[in-house]
Amino acid sequence: MSERVDVFGDGRAVLWQGDCLEVMHSMPDESADLVFGSPPYEVARTYGIDFDLRGQAWVDWMVECWREMRRVSRGVVAMVVEGQTRDFSWSATPALLMADLKRAGFFLRKPPAFQRNGIPGSGGPDWLRNDYEFVVCTSKGRLPWSDNTACGHPPKWGPGGAMSNRLSNGARVNQWGGSAGKTRFGKKKDGSIDTNPRPSHRLERGNPKGSACSVPAIANPGNVINCGSVGGGRMGDPLAHESEAPFPETLAEFFVRSFCPPDGVALDPFLGSGTTAAVALKWGRRAMGIDIRQSQIDLTLRRLRKVADDAPLFVGADEETT
Repeated sequence: MSERVDVFGDGRAVLWQGDCLEVMHSMPDESADLVFGSPPYEVARTYGIDFDLRGQAWVDWMVECWREMRRVSRGVVAMVVEGQTRDFSWSATPALLMADLKRAGFFLRKPPAFQRNGIPGSGGPDWLRNDYEFVVCTSKGRLPWSDNTACGHPPKWGPGGAMSNRLSNGARVNQWGGSAGKTRFGKKKDGSIDTNPRPSHRLERGNPKGSACSVPAIANPGNVINCGSVGGGRMGDPLAHESEAPFPETLAEFFVRSFCPPDGVALDPFLGSGTTAAVALKWGRRAMGIDIRQSQIDLTLRRLRKVADDAPLFVGADEETT
């Protein structure tokens, strides 16, 4: 049996204490806009519940969980995962999971890398420190909602800047639409006109004096999510460290802002200290979370009550939560 708690009584945050598979079985189809979290990493920790899956057994369990996560999600399912290294051999469970999901017909998206400063010594005596983890992602095809520049940055180059790529026929183009063989002028990063012809320059109506171009205000951030130095009190909330394996708020924020619409629902089936739920509230989304341990539900309740006063006005407060 699972126990359900509507934290504020208005549908902003709903938590379940119970097994994630059992709870998700009870949820309607497409009842969340985003599913984001981080499952136990094989037998790295037992979490006080004797969790002991490893290798292919862990992968098989995750595929079973993924079927339910896909069913209850309208959009992205994204899980931060990592394998284990023993006797100088990496278990490769993230790669095995992706392969099995692909073979099972899931719409696998190229996985972003969660980059952070790894634990000193994590490379062992002869290998490299582990500074990234995979975020395995699937969807049901084209996303019904996304804001893929929500966590972007100002463009590095002006129109006709240095970056370009080649098409299958060998022609060179870039995001501004310019092509090889045409003399076009673009703008430098400081806004001045660059009179050095480059293959990708394009100006509105071909004005050689450099009239305005359509320039994006924010560039796509790319699929390497740099969360900087994490741990040591830098997870976004001190309560995060009361869980054995927290991830930083900046990582959850990236997915919540990019792939969960305003007033949408973000579900974390492996709730832990409630980072996903807390970030969802802070950014005007609704939160659902599941954890098998009552201690983690209690921890998340403390965290959500702490952020509630500062969270944006909840648009759907009078709606019934599924």
